[in-house]
Amino acid sequence: MKPAGFTYHRPATVDDAVAVLAEVSPAGKVLAGGQSLVPLLSMRLASPEHLVDINRLADLAYVRVGDDGGSVTVGALARHADVERDAAAHAVLPLLRDTLRHVAHPTIRNRGTTVGSIAHADPSGEMTAVLALLGGTVTLRSAAAGERTVAAHDFFTGPMSTCADVGELVTSVTFPVPEGRTGAVWTEVARRHGDYAVCGTGVVVTLDDDLRVAGARAAYISVAPEPVVLDLSEAVVGAMYDDADWPAAGRLAAGRLDPDEDIHATAAYRSHLAEVLTTRALREAAGRASVTGGRP
Repeated sequence: MKPAGFTYHRPATVDDAVAVLAEVSPAGKVLAGGQSLVPLLSMRLASPEHLVDINRLADLAYVRVGDDGGSVTVGALARHADVERDAAAHAVLPLLRDTLRHVAHPTIRNRGTTVGSIAHADPSGEMTAVLALLGGTVTLRSAAAGERTVAAHDFFTGPMSTCADVGELVTSVTFPVPEGRTGAVWTEVARRHGDYAVCGTGVVVTLDDDLRVAGARAAYISVAPEPVVLDLSEAVVGAMYDDADWPAAGRLAAGRLDPDEDIHATAAYRSHLAEVLTTRALREAAGRASVTGGRP
């Protein structure tokens, strides 16, 4: 199929982009990498009257590490591959590269944008869960209200649904770098590498100076309408990192999740995957924290 007809806009500045969005909304859609939107247009699952192409907004094509190394901010036109290959971002937050390697295939990562993936809010999108896991933020801009920043847990409101108002453009997202002796891991199960995950989880484990577990939490994709973040500390806090009851944390996670079944997997299988992946990822993250002294 071919997309339904639409009016194409190609603004040259961010101010122009939000002005166009204000003029055409709610009948407008933003085009960045297009790896999700274009298939939806071609299948006529989305039929906007106006398409606002932001690919000329070079000012939004950046990956920046905060001056204190405490965060990584990604602009709306930074491709997945840009974030994946950014040495400075990898140095302070290796979890980004580790996770992005699971996002589709290299050709898609060369075109798709990390911010676009987050704004799309697909419940199977890895970067939505990473942003939620780290307690990140989303920056939006509109012609009427200017700029505002929203916490990740407030941004995602349902499957492919966010709190972005009509006419708002997501301009960047910020991933905080966890403090202290912290290790992080992303893992997932998919039928084939690059497919949407049947279940995926990202975890962070923080150890104290004696290498005892001070905290553990996990975020999940493909088990709920939006990214789910669970604090699993109660199962392992105070234990030595190499003697903690990580399977108990996995069982705790599985008990708190309530996945649906679909054509790809039953709910019971997804719960089983969540338990197994959580156990493995937490154990590995704790090991990384013990060795690195904290570079999640």
